[in-house]
Order: sequence, then structure tokens, then C-alpha cells
Amino acid sequence: MTTGRAAPVRRRHRIRPARVVLGLVLLVVGVLMVAPLVWLIVQSLTAERAAFSLPPGWLPRPFTVDNFANIDGLIPFGRMALNSLQVSLISTVGSMLVSVLAGYAFSRLRFRGRQAILLVMLSALMVPVQTTVIPVFVLMRNLGLVDHLAALWLPALINVFAIFFFRQYFNTIPRELDEAARIDGASHPWILFRIIVPLSGPALAAMTILAFEASWNNYFGPLIFLSSPQHMTLPIGLVTLQAGQGGSSVVVFAAITAVVVPVMVVFLAFQRSFAASIASAGIRG
Repeated sequence: MTTGRAAPVRRRHRIRPARVVLGLVLLVVGVLMVAPLVWLIVQSLTAERAAFSLPPGWLPRPFTVDNFANIDGLIPFGRMALNSLQVSLISTVGSMLVSVLAGYAFSRLRFRGRQAILLVMLSALMVPVQTTVIPVFVLMRNLGLVDHLAALWLPALINVFAIFFFRQYFNTIPRELDEAARIDGASHPWILFRIIVPLSGPALAAMTILAFEASWNNYFGPLIFLSSPQHMTLPIGLVTLQAGQGGSSVVVFAAITAVVVPVMVVFLAFQRSFAASIASAGIRG
């Protein structure tokens, strides 16, 4: 009779055919989604005489950066980029601050008419932007902000979707943390910025990406509120460049690449938190 512990049985990891098929499908879909972006960047770095060759090339041959240098000769790209960056940063930071404060109020505070106010705000999400542009334009005109960058970022400070998103996310955070902090004499701002916000990193990252992308790619707002060339943003500049650049499509591609890169940088910087936000939303319910 033998004594002692039995030798551990090694389990062989079997490769499931369904998982292999799923991986191949996701790989094909990923390649199809990334291929146009890669082709765009390659064409923007290719000399005009060799661009749009058939079959399409996936390496810039011959390589050149003259397409990017020629943008400033057609439109004030630098000035437009600064305008877009200013509007996007103010809109994103401001809307995040307002949304966090409002989301905390709807999640943690008890006041009369809270549900009614939230319902009215959510109903505003079903109203198209085009139907509200006239009263907003009249308001901006009365404030003297027409043809000013403030006419773009001031209305963007109120992000109803972000308010509702943060309210739902804050509801998943245990209220026992708030009660323990209040016993120690903590105020609502202290609880919000020292407890709730640090626990809401994924939600903040997700909404930051969405808010920055929406402001950076906004075309309808600048088209309505801006008229001076020195106040134009990049989406307006791209349309102007496409209409009057004289047939040089590679210059247009270079300008589009320069516009897409900042959004890609923001997404890559917050992608882990963005994925964590989606995963936690599915777990917490």
C-alpha cells in the first residue's frame, strides 16, 4: 500500500474549434476596419505621382512629407488646429466637471423634483440637435458670442448623456463609503472628489473619449456659429480644402490624417480604462 499525495494530473488545454473560428472572424473584421485607416496614412505619405496605384500599395513609395507641408499653403491649418484644440479641451474638461457634479447630485442627494428633472433631461436626448439650433443661435446672438469660439464650447458644457451615465455609474458604488465618510465629518465635495471620482476612473475615461471625439469632429456647430476664417475649426477646413485644393487628393489625405491622429492618441491613452468601463458596466448591471 502506497502512501503520500498523488501526483497532480496535468490538464491538457484543448483548442476548441468554436474559439478558433471566433478568433479568425474577429481577426478578419479587425483587418477590414483598420485597413482603410492604414491606406489613408500610407497615401498621405506617398508622392502624388505614385499615389492611388493599382493594386494599392501598403507602404509609402516614394516616401514624402511634402503633402503635410503643402496644407498650410492652402488653408490656415495651424490656426484651425489651435481653434479645434481649444474648443475640444474646454468642452471636454468643462462637460466632465459639470456632468460629474450633476451625476453626483442625482445619485446621492435627495431633493424635490429630482426624478422629474432627470426625466425632462433624458427626454432632451430624443430631440434632434437641428431642431434646437435656432433658439441656441438666438441665445448666443443675445450674448454677443456669434462668430466666437465660446458659441461652440458653452452649449457643450451640458452633456445630458454624460450626466445620466455618471448617475448610473455612481449608483453602483456602495453608499456605505459615503456614510463612513460623513461620520468622520466629510462634506459632499470631499466625498465626491476623494471617494467617488477615484473609483470612477473607467467611466471618466470612457466619457472623456466620447466628449473629445464629438467636439473635435463637430462640423454642424462651426458651420452655423462661425463665419470668420480666423475662427474656423478643422472640420470646416477639411471641407474648404477638399473644395478648393486643385485636385491634389494626397494633400486632403494628409490633412485628414493630421485630424485623425489626435483622436487616436486620446483613444490609445484611455483604451484600457474604456474597456474596463464596458466590462464593469456589464458586471455591475
